[in-house]
Amino acid sequence: MSEQQPESHDRDGVDHLDDSFDEFDQIVAEESDRDPDLAVIEAGSRTLRAQAGPPTGDPVPSRPEDPEVAKALLEVEQELATRWGETKLEPSVSRIAALMDVLGEPQRAYPSIHVTGTNGKTSTARMIEALLNAFDLRTGRYTSPHVQSITERISLDGAPIDAERFVETYHDIKPYVEMVDAAEEYRLSFFEVLTGMAYAAFADAPVDVAVVEVGMGGSWDATNVIDGSVAVITPISLDHTDRLGSTPGEIAQEKGGVIKQDATVILAQQPVDAAQVLLKKSVEVDATVAREGMEFGVVSREVAVGGQMLTLRGMGGEYDGIFLPLYGAHMAHNAAVALAAVEAFFGVGGEHARELDADTVRRAFASVTSPGRMEVVRRSPTVILDAAHNPAGAQVTAEAVTEAFGFSRLIGVVAASEGKDVRGVFEAFEPIFAEVVVTENTSHRAMGADELAAIAVEVFGADRVQVEPRLDDALEAAVTLAEEEAEYGGAGVLVTGSVITVGEARLLFKRG
Repeated sequence: MSEQQPESHDRDGVDHLDDSFDEFDQIVAEESDRDPDLAVIEAGSRTLRAQAGPPTGDPVPSRPEDPEVAKALLEVEQELATRWGETKLEPSVSRIAALMDVLGEPQRAYPSIHVTGTNGKTSTARMIEALLNAFDLRTGRYTSPHVQSITERISLDGAPIDAERFVETYHDIKPYVEMVDAAEEYRLSFFEVLTGMAYAAFADAPVDVAVVEVGMGGSWDATNVIDGSVAVITPISLDHTDRLGSTPGEIAQEKGGVIKQDATVILAQQPVDAAQVLLKKSVEVDATVAREGMEFGVVSREVAVGGQMLTLRGMGGEYDGIFLPLYGAHMAHNAAVALAAVEAFFGVGGEHARELDADTVRRAFASVTSPGRMEVVRRSPTVILDAAHNPAGAQVTAEAVTEAFGFSRLIGVVAASEGKDVRGVFEAFEPIFAEVVVTENTSHRAMGADELAAIAVEVFGADRVQVEPRLDDALEAAVTLAEEEAEYGGAGVLVTGSVITVGEARLLFKRG
């Protein structure tokens, strides 16, 4: 196992400015006072040799340019950071229900599509949103965690709300939040306050429909004060086992809490024990169930430049010629689930024996983005960002990379959070990584690089593991390793392990 110290210049002879290190360290120091789940570091002042320019049409907002707005947003983030973080939970919806009560039940002002599962929730929610927008509905979307900016979590009409509106929404509900804080045993958590902000913003807009992703679980998740007429359950696998259960079936008990009386349930392919639990819950509440592989699914898919071409079977008919600008079989399955969810929302497949307008469906899917999910941020060598953080997610990512890119040499950059099954993640990536560079992100929950390296060595062997505690150094090291491949165009880098890792890497590539 090798470890390299940061150098004062690039390996190709491009000098780094000393003050760029100082600025990077200053930014990290400033941001370390904040909950890393609130905002990924505003890093990247040093020039990355890997830089090839920011993504075009970036759907992720940067920090506000107006210093007063940036200051106000930071103050809100700092106030939120004093509350329980997203990893500290009390299994109850009593506090969020109390907040909804004093706010006048804003979550009842619009119909909702509720999305839970283990992997694919955010991508599926973004696809549902794109479809609804294409059919001229005003949407609100609430997802978590964010990739770079906390404002990403609350979207209107397919775009994150601007910083000014985020700050205004917080101050609008703050007196009511304090009222609930004073009455309850525990203060509202970070996630509960954000959920309240989202529901209030959607009512204020107002939206025609809300697409809401759970934070964790389902039954006692803060989002579960809505009555989702459509409940979407993406594939369930093992994650957060200390809180949700140790088997897919046990986890399904919690996630099934989003299934409400007389709702329509859109069920992605599931492990047998999870499917049994979810079907039983659906029967108990008289919900209608549409199952992937039965009532809807992927008919065919083929790799295309920049994504894939799909034929999907919905509940109302077949939709062909769909271009999805995202990679991997898992994204095709997410698309099928999203299509079925929107059909269910419009009543297709039930009393209405019809299908959605195919051209509108095609236009919607062609517009979909999913930052940090199989996202290419650079070419020559190709650098891909993917937020896989559990073995199931890593496995589908490995398959997608292999199918879509066929690299002759792929270098991994991995930084993960404490408590995750990093061995399982490494084992999923071992067949496709020539070497792996282990590093750390800036989260207080980050697993130390040395601890991560020890596990990596057991999976890859010492000669395939390199340690770079700083993420920017890790990215440069990975690009160098990729470029050692004689067939220059066949080399690639995959940055993965956590949403925070991907967000920080994205900033480095965008701002380097």
